[in-house]
Amino acid sequence: MTTRAGGAFGFASGLIIQEFGYDDDVDQALRQAAETETGTGLVDEDYEDVADSAIVWWRDDDGDVDDLTDLLVDAQSNLDGDGVIWVLTPKARTTGAVPTGDVEEAARTAGMHATSAAAMGERWSGIRVSSRRR
Repeated sequence: MTTRAGGAFGFASGLIIQEFGYDDDVDQALRQAAETETGTGLVDEDYEDVADSAIVWWRDDDGDVDDLTDLLVDAQSNLDGDGVIWVLTPKARTTGAVPTGDVEEAARTAGMHATSAAAMGERWSGIRVSSRRR
């Protein structure tokens, strides 16, 4: 697993990033990093236009693998072209941690695949998920 300095997502300037699963525990520095990279504010899950990529905050108590699969399908349906989805989960051995295998299984079931993993900030891990059509 690589570490992303400052929570860098690798988003290009001008992209619209849709955020799912926002709650009190999200890492505000990571949110700010995404906004700094794109130069635009994050849009929430109720956004009704096309987004370029997405950030999904997911914790163990948010549901099971099937629930995450459904969320990934929803997030992907809003993406323009081949946008990526970053699934952020609490780091291993912390409250709310999600096994990496669960995220990979949900991605496969949703017709996507996990392409890389990274430590994101102090408390979160990220798995980059993309469409199989890439």
